[in-house]
This record gives sequence, structure tokens and C-alpha cells, in this order.
Amino acid sequence: MILDWQKTYQERLTDAASALSRIRRGARIFIGSACGEPQMLFKTLLDSAQNLADVEVIHFLDIGVTPYTTDKYNEAFRHNALFIGSNSRAAIREGNADYTPVFLSEIPLLIQRGAMPIDVALITVSPPDKSGYVSLGISVDITRTAAQMARYVVAEVNPNMPRTLGDSFLHVSEISAFVESNMPLLEFEEKSPDHIAAAIGQLIADLIDNESTLQTGIGKIPNSVFPYLKNKKDLGIHTETFTDGLMDLIEGGVVTCKRKTLHPGKVVAAFCMGTRRLYDYVHDNPLFEFRPCKYVNDPYVIAQNDKMVSINSALTVDLTGQVCSDSLGFEFYSGIGGQVDFVRGSAMSRRGKSIMVLPSTTDQGKTSRIVPYHSPGSGVVVTRGDIHYVVTEYGVAYVHGKSIRERALKLISIAHPDFRASLLAAAKQQRYIFQDQTLPVVLYPKEYEVYWTDKQQTRIFFRPVKATDERAIQDLIYGLPKQDVFTRFFQSLKSFSHKVAMPLAAIDYNDKMAIAAVIGREEPEGREEIVAIGRYINDPNTSFAEVAFTTHRDWQARGIGTFLLRYLIRIAKEKSIAGFTADVLSQNKPMMQVFSKSGYPMTTHLEDGVYELKIDFSGDAS
Repeated sequence: MILDWQKTYQERLTDAASALSRIRRGARIFIGSACGEPQMLFKTLLDSAQNLADVEVIHFLDIGVTPYTTDKYNEAFRHNALFIGSNSRAAIREGNADYTPVFLSEIPLLIQRGAMPIDVALITVSPPDKSGYVSLGISVDITRTAAQMARYVVAEVNPNMPRTLGDSFLHVSEISAFVESNMPLLEFEEKSPDHIAAAIGQLIADLIDNESTLQTGIGKIPNSVFPYLKNKKDLGIHTETFTDGLMDLIEGGVVTCKRKTLHPGKVVAAFCMGTRRLYDYVHDNPLFEFRPCKYVNDPYVIAQNDKMVSINSALTVDLTGQVCSDSLGFEFYSGIGGQVDFVRGSAMSRRGKSIMVLPSTTDQGKTSRIVPYHSPGSGVVVTRGDIHYVVTEYGVAYVHGKSIRERALKLISIAHPDFRASLLAAAKQQRYIFQDQTLPVVLYPKEYEVYWTDKQQTRIFFRPVKATDERAIQDLIYGLPKQDVFTRFFQSLKSFSHKVAMPLAAIDYNDKMAIAAVIGREEPEGREEIVAIGRYINDPNTSFAEVAFTTHRDWQARGIGTFLLRYLIRIAKEKSIAGFTADVLSQNKPMMQVFSKSGYPMTTHLEDGVYELKIDFSGDAS
């Protein structure tokens, strides 16, 4: 058998021009993807353009040079992009090339069913091993399917192509012609994250739990998360593509894949793009298992990974949660790729998360990427029914299962501050939100988020109240016994309407501050609940702030009120507030005990059954 395959290889070994001379006019040619592009074959194909006409060149993620999209080659070639790279964008915009929008998981099916017939496949492979198998190396993706279905397959055999493991092999008998080359592989170097990408990366990292399995799309924004994962444990990878940043996580012991529920111990991918260092790293490395996109991108396969987290980029997101990621108006910009495959697969995963990321603005801050509605021609790639998390440098909005009103408020709250007023006005005009709705004009102070453990050893998350907490505040108040409502508000409330609740949520984080005690998590398999709130309102005439607290009955006597008081005092002092005042019913002894633990001198005056308290921060703290 060894002699047989070697004989076959030698018989089919030829030069590039001879191998391509069999291509007929009007043929459909698939060219290997991304950094796996067969450069010698491609150059020779261009050189033979005078002998060709109306050849359709099918390409997924072309990052090489594409001169065949210029006027010189219009008679010979017509480019059909399955994902638009920067090199073909202008040609598509000018109508000199085509774009086919399709889910990456479905491209192999189109080829197999004949809906996208392939006459010729030009691919790059590693040299044959001792059994006569070549590896597709860094580009298995749809290349393997194209090579299996094409009538004529020409392989550029390049020793620079790593031998990757998995479902990445073809036998020499499956290939029509071989051309040997020693050209360096195309390399792709990710841009270093700027301060915006770094801020987004930190926020994404906060959403990722230990033992999660990750997918990251292409670009500096999705990959900005890598530097902030160094403290995570036993992460896994199931992704269509990866770049150099993954190596550092593996070497640092962060990515082990040990806890994956599907293919434990393996990084599963369809292709990779990076530097020579990455190509050497994946060569014969049993940690990596390369498979075709028809498997890697299958949402039902993706969903078998518990804690599956997909991280993908958006161009714009409207106030209802619709995501545009392949076009800017009528101009096609990138493609659908595997984004929707992983959005849906991660959503179906047990404890999975789908995350869409985007900078808050473009054009050097002139245009908001959170928009009232998408511009004419823009295509919705991820629907408002699919969307889960949206992340900008200004925060995280979880919108899945939320009403249009809730979505609009959450998305406006993570938009760039310069555009929040206009977005709020647009949301009112479109009748998405209350006409009297207000939002803070200052940024959410994430620095005041903190965890604390109560007397029953329950870990509680404390954070500033957000405008989107209005409903949660209503739930807290409606869950109080009548006596607690009277104790807190000095009256019996039959309703706690939007007009009453909104001012408690729409604070400015300076003269008006509120800290919520939160349990649970706002994600697909959890529900966030506010169990206590401490708030103050400053009187600028006196610099003393009136303070008040509300705690659910089930969470009283656990030290929460005392913690909230001391934490609000710390914040108030940072805001140059001189002290606190409060009115407390005389029968509300628990609240009086809380105030007695402020650590600062307190004076009281009893009148008509109400204690008027004053805590002066200028006194000596005990």
C-alpha cells in the first residue's frame, strides 16, 4: 500500500500550469480559505486568465490579494464571497463581485446537495505521511467538503503547512493533481486592543465562569477578552477559528479543556489564522482537533457543550435588540459566517451564554452604534428573538426575554453618553418607553460594585441602582408586609406605580445615590432579585443627605442594613456630603439599632412618634 500511494502521488505530481490547464471556461472554482489559500496555484490561475471566461471563484474569508476582482480580470473571473474580507469589499460595493449570505454551518450542505456546485477545488495541504494522507492543516472548515465534492482537485503540497489532527485528512487517491510549493503561508496578526476593546474585554471576562467553553469570532473586539481570562480555570474551546492569543491561555494553564462535556481534552476548531508561531504550535499537537464546519458550526453539536459562551461582533444594534453585523446600510461589509450558528448553539447549551460586542461609537465618536432603528438596507443577522447579552465599553445589557421597553432602557444605558439623550427621545417617539422616562446623565459607577457575606454566610452582590431596576424595586415593595410598607413610607400604599418607582431608580449617582443588595444572576438560568436598598438624597443647601433603607422581611436581621449604612457613608464622604439625616418611627427599633452602628456621633429628637436623626461625619468615627 505504501508503494501504491507513492506511485499515485508521483503520477499525479505536475507543475501548476499543467494542473490548471484542465480548467474549462465557465467553471466554478473553490479556493482554500483564509491563511490556507494556495498561493502558487492562485497566481498561476491569474496568469492563465487569457484562456478563461466567466469562471466563478468561490471563496470563504479571503485575506490574500484578490486582483481578479479588478477590471483587468472582469471577463475571466467573477468573485463570489461567502464572507467579505477587506480585499473584496470595494469590488462588491461597486458591483464587480458577488456576496452570498449564508450560515457557515449550511455551506457544506449547499455543496453536498449540488445547490452550490464545485467543479474545481484548489487547496493547500501538508506533505503526505507514511500512510499516504495529507492534512488540510490550518484550513479544514469548508475546504474538506469542497475537496470531497469537486470533480477536479488540485493540491498545493507545502511543507510549511502544519499537519493538524482530527477530521482533517485526505488520501492522495482523493486528489487529482499535486503541485509542490515552498511558499510561506499567509499570516494574520491581530491588532492590539485599544482602550475601548480592553474595557469591553474586561466586561466580557466578568461574564465567563470557570469551566466554560468559548467561541470567539474574528477581530480585536472579541479577542480582547483573552488577557483578562488569566484567573479563570479549566476553560475549553469549541470555535470555528482562533488566533495567536489562545496559545498564551493554554501555556498559562487557563485553557485545559478538561471539563468540557463534548470532546474533553480537545480544542475543537475548523480553521485558525495567525503567525508562524501558531502554525508551529498546532503541528502534530494532539490537543487540537480540526473538523469541518458542518460539524463544528452545527448548533446542535455546539449545544452539547455545557457553559458554552459565544463572543461575536456587531456593527450596530437597534433599541429592540436586532443585530446588524454584515452590512452598513446598502454596503455589505463582512458576512454572516458562523455568528448565528454559535448564538443559537450557546443559547441551547446548559448554562450557556451568547454575547454580542461592539464599541459604542464609530467614525471617531461621531456616530452611535446603538441606534433607534437600522438604516435602510441594513440586514438583521441576529434577530431580536436570538439576542442575549450586548456589551459595549460602557456596560452589559442582558435583553433576552425582556420587553421592548426594558430592552430600550438597557441598551440606552450602555450607549455612549453623548447619544443617550437622543436615543431616549427616539425611544419615546417610537412609543417604546414611558413618555416621562428619565435616565442618569452620568456614567454608571461600576467601582461601587462589591460582594459581602452576611451573618448567615450568604454572599450578596451590592451595586448601584440602575434605571432599569424600576420593576425590581416594585417587586421588592410589593413583597413587603403592610406594616413594613408603613414603617418605610409612613403611609399605607395601595399601589407603587411607575411614577413612584421611577424616581427611586433614576438617580444621578452624586446627590442621589442608591445601593441595591442583589441575589441571583440576570442570565438564562437565573433571576436577579433586589432584596434590599439603601439610598440617600443630598440637600445642597445643608450638605446633609436624607437616608432611607428598605429590606425584604426574609433578609432582615442579617446585617444587611448595617452594611448598607456604612457603605453609603463611605460613598457620601467621597461626594463631600457632611452627614445623614433620617426620620424613623419610634416603634421601628431594628432601624434605630442600625443607625446606632454608623460609627459616627448621632443626635436624635423625638416628635409625634417619629425620631429625627442626624449623623455628623465631621465627628470622630468610632
